[in-house]
Amino acid sequence: MPIRPHFAPCFVKIFAADKQPALPTTTVDPEPDHCPTLRSPSEAGWRLPRCATTIIFVLLGTLLVSRSAFAEAQRIVSVAGAITEIVYALGSESRLAGVDTTSFYPPEARRLPQVGYQRALSAEGILSLTPDLVLATDGAGPPAVLEQIRTAGVAIRIVPNEWSADGIVQKVRSVAEALDQSADGERLAVTIRAELDNTLRLTNLVQNRPRVLFLMSAGRGAPLASGYGTAADAMIQWAGGRNALSEFEGYKPLSAEALTAAAPDVLLLPDHALEALGGETGLSRIPGLTLTPAWRQQRIIRMDGLLLLGFGPRTATAVTTLARRLHPDLVTVEASVGR
Repeated sequence: MPIRPHFAPCFVKIFAADKQPALPTTTVDPEPDHCPTLRSPSEAGWRLPRCATTIIFVLLGTLLVSRSAFAEAQRIVSVAGAITEIVYALGSESRLAGVDTTSFYPPEARRLPQVGYQRALSAEGILSLTPDLVLATDGAGPPAVLEQIRTAGVAIRIVPNEWSADGIVQKVRSVAEALDQSADGERLAVTIRAELDNTLRLTNLVQNRPRVLFLMSAGRGAPLASGYGTAADAMIQWAGGRNALSEFEGYKPLSAEALTAAAPDVLLLPDHALEALGGETGLSRIPGLTLTPAWRQQRIIRMDGLLLLGFGPRTATAVTTLARRLHPDLVTVEASVGR
């Protein structure tokens, strides 16, 4: 709870030498004009006026309550696959009351009650699990649903979700802090960062970087391609590739002409996207795709979507897996580096 700005003058007056008589302190009024003033240190004996003392205790109590609201949470709903992975990695899976539909890993998480897709949540579905804490990223919603959950008295912790090494560390720390496991979280974050740094040290040695086109399904509409500033874009670069589409940010559908002009060497898709598109047969129906080098050479990579885009504890594994698919000779490079 933020300190209201008008409290500050009250504390300034506590130690100010002032010849005005002290005002009565039988009632508490936080407005600065009504805050009691000590006349001098010798006359006051360094005693805090009742107004200031009350404010201090209220603020301390608020800080303690706000901190314990997360620490005491025993029924948690996780609304992101990576967050669920972190909860398991911290050994607190017994506190999970439910998860969203992106929580595929570890396999045990699939047996937990599901609350729907993270961007299309239902307040009723979440509240029916009687949670005392919801962990989510800033992509969760709709906002009105989150507000309903807050109004019902359930705490919501928004976990940072950036596509960077530092972002992964912050994500782990945020979840760990919410679970009152900061020390465990720091150890986990250090391990994840070390694994990722070692992996990137190898992939940075790659010279020839293929042009990679990442596609994802968009319901019944045309598939969406990734530009820059996405999880897919970061993963492609980490794994030693180049995003075939760096002219726009985010995701958007492509025309046949744009797809042909992108001339990707490799097509990259999450498993569920390839299935939604109808497999390779469905891919062949996308206008312009069969004219690309990737299709002619049949360089089509499919990966588990959560592993590829989750940016959680398994990120180093994801980078290594994709890098070896992009660069079959990476094993040789790794061996030479290890000598």
